[in-house]
Amino acid sequence: MEESAVRALLLAAIAATGAAAAAAQAPGSQIKEWPVPWERTRPRDPYVDQQGRVWFVGQVGDYLAYLNPQTGQFKRYELGTGVGPHNEIVDRQGFVWFTGNRVGYIGRLDPKDGSIVKYPMPDTTIDDPHTAIFDRNGDLWFTAQSGNVIGKLTVATGAIQLVRVPTPNARPYGIVMDSKGRPWFDLFGTNKLGTVDPATMQLKEIPLPRAEARPRRIAVTSDDKIWYGDYATGKLGRYDPATGKVDEWQLPGGPTARPYAMASDDADRVWVAETGSEPNRLVVFDTKNGKFISEMDVPSGGGTVRHMVFNAATRAIWFGTDNNTIGRAPVPTLVP
Repeated sequence: MEESAVRALLLAAIAATGAAAAAAQAPGSQIKEWPVPWERTRPRDPYVDQQGRVWFVGQVGDYLAYLNPQTGQFKRYELGTGVGPHNEIVDRQGFVWFTGNRVGYIGRLDPKDGSIVKYPMPDTTIDDPHTAIFDRNGDLWFTAQSGNVIGKLTVATGAIQLVRVPTPNARPYGIVMDSKGRPWFDLFGTNKLGTVDPATMQLKEIPLPRAEARPRRIAVTSDDKIWYGDYATGKLGRYDPATGKVDEWQLPGGPTARPYAMASDDADRVWVAETGSEPNRLVVFDTKNGKFISEMDVPSGGGTVRHMVFNAATRAIWFGTDNNTIGRAPVPTLVP
């Protein structure tokens, strides 16, 4: 074989190896999904506990369950007919807290024996606790979409405080916590974000520049900038609380991208699920450079990916799908 031909083959091999390595390191490039054994139960909102178990709710199936990713085995806990669990999070002691979205209470499950403690809403007209998150003190904040309130459950006492959103039908939805312990949330029924001062429990609404915007899910980066997905027009937005400035980027899927689930990782990349297409796609935005850097189809199609979280211990974004799977998208380690 001539020297030029050998050189060409070597260059081709090097290029192929480089491309494979780049693909292996691309965020989410090797998505894995586990089929949930209970059909058509809408498994959603996974959360990884300290043992590496991936908890989730069956919103239609009225259960809590976990997946052991190492073995592929599932374990299920029954919650009772009609609870409609929407979201769950796990505390430092291993208790699993969930929102009873149809029955007006926050529940706490003890995985050791399956026992449940219920914390009912202090106002019986608020029957739909939606999405919950812990603050740095271990207390639980949550949204109630139809109830139009933000709630705080003080774990030590079980007391629940409710803060009403001034805008009617604002539909508080996704919620995150910034580094100062302040909750931020989307107001999906209008073009606003919101926050509550934990010291005074005063709620502030932040109007977005475009009247047609409908922020649904939310994320926060290490600089305390607030990111939202505009479900109505397919944009990724950023609000800077320090300056009040809003910036927006059109998602790769265009105006019909229907951004739903969102999360930020420890490299301040923002992950968004585009649910306006089948299959759903996960897209990754590099907030340092202001560019979308990765797009990937959900292998099962997704149906709808409604919520996702980043877990540093497993180096992954975890999500559930309406196609009855729990999914994992690997997150590459940030290289200095």
